[in-house]
Amino acid sequence: MACTNCSTGSKDGTPRGCKNNGTCGTDSCNKLTVFDWLANMSLPGGQAPFDCVEVRFKNGRKEFYRNTEKLTLSIGDIVATEASPGHDIGIVTLTGELVKVQMKKKGVKDNAEILKIYRKASQKDIDIWSNARNKEEPMKVVAREIAIRLKLEMKISDIEFQGDGSKATFYYTAEDRVDFRQLIKDFAREFGTRIEMKQVGFRQEASRLGGIGSCGRELCCSTWLTDFRSVNTSAARYQQLSLNPQKLAGQCGKLKCCLNYELDTYLDALKGLPDMDTKLYTEKGDAICQKIDIFKGHMWFAYTNNMAHWHMIKADQVKEIMAVNKQKERVAALEDYVEEVVVATEEKTYQNVVGQDSLTRFDKPKQKNRKKPNKGGDRKEGGNTPNNRDNREKRPDNRENRPNRENREKRGDRPGNEQNRDAAGNNQPGPNKQSISAEGGENREKRNKNRNKNRNKNNKPTDQKDAPKE
Repeated sequence: MACTNCSTGSKDGTPRGCKNNGTCGTDSCNKLTVFDWLANMSLPGGQAPFDCVEVRFKNGRKEFYRNTEKLTLSIGDIVATEASPGHDIGIVTLTGELVKVQMKKKGVKDNAEILKIYRKASQKDIDIWSNARNKEEPMKVVAREIAIRLKLEMKISDIEFQGDGSKATFYYTAEDRVDFRQLIKDFAREFGTRIEMKQVGFRQEASRLGGIGSCGRELCCSTWLTDFRSVNTSAARYQQLSLNPQKLAGQCGKLKCCLNYELDTYLDALKGLPDMDTKLYTEKGDAICQKIDIFKGHMWFAYTNNMAHWHMIKADQVKEIMAVNKQKERVAALEDYVEEVVVATEEKTYQNVVGQDSLTRFDKPKQKNRKKPNKGGDRKEGGNTPNNRDNREKRPDNRENRPNRENREKRGDRPGNEQNRDAAGNNQPGPNKQSISAEGGENREKRNKNRNKNRNKNNKPTDQKDAPKE
């Protein structure tokens, strides 16, 4: 619940909160507020205004008081009212002729003995009232610890101090009767004030404390609902709801009050429909009702020998089949009465009216520009360029573990494939190199020397593959 004080005065943009729990006096923050739509209308000639007003206390507790002193009161005024003992402090929530309507609704007679209003609250009264309100939360924690220590099956849900601080009312819920005589003695000894215990129901507890329902809005009982009507599971059955207690129960643990809101509409619609227990007799077999669409007037039936296949029939046609069955006759089959539902599918077209890109532009895979590897780039003359040398350095040096080297070593014993290496690690032609010319051998020796110099600069191992033949 928000009010004008909750959203103002913040430095970083977060609401500071009025911290009055619904007692700041503004209409939007109060619980169970009533809009006075007669406030701007004057009474007819010479008629005296109604002498009773409605006063609200903590968490939506409202009482009616008589204005015997003829005080000029308006909505939001803080007044001191009669209490036993002492006086109480509350906020005026309604004045005028609408109070008479509210008293009639609550069953309070005008000529009955009604407590009176003493005066408008002074600043001293407001200070005492505020100090008493600040004690309620710490007292609730201590009171619950005492109740647990005494092993009492009860829950202390709320504490309300009287306006003058002379009495504290403890609201509690319990399944059975609780013997709290020792509890009152411990409370009086601990808190040093007069104690009054008041048992409330689970719904009254939820209305006092408030909260957010499963619909995302504040609880109806704490905002506008004043009377609690009985709710049973038949209301859920009439509305074709699943009988799941976790979904049908509210924060109070009872069935939700909103189950009664649309119940009358469903009952009116069900008057023109056959019952859920309707059974149809056909030559193909007996059929049982499985589902009803109340507002569309459709009913689904299934044969007893094929419960998985449902047939949708209009309620008027079901009545015709029932009339035939009353004459002890059977219809041919349910398929003759099945209502075919044609679902109109709209063709979705896209028009590029403002020149935007295609909607499927991200569906096409991107083409990767892959460069073909330069075959033999390291084999030809000038293969020891900086780029090629860097690429070789990035590759893992696992030549020792290559199976080709072992194969070459094995092949070295074969005749015609012998190769020798000198002390510098240069490859020397074996007996099978007779076809190589003298000029080609000199060029090969020059390339080997250049390669060895580059390897020594980079601290690379001299164990490399054999140079390619020219």
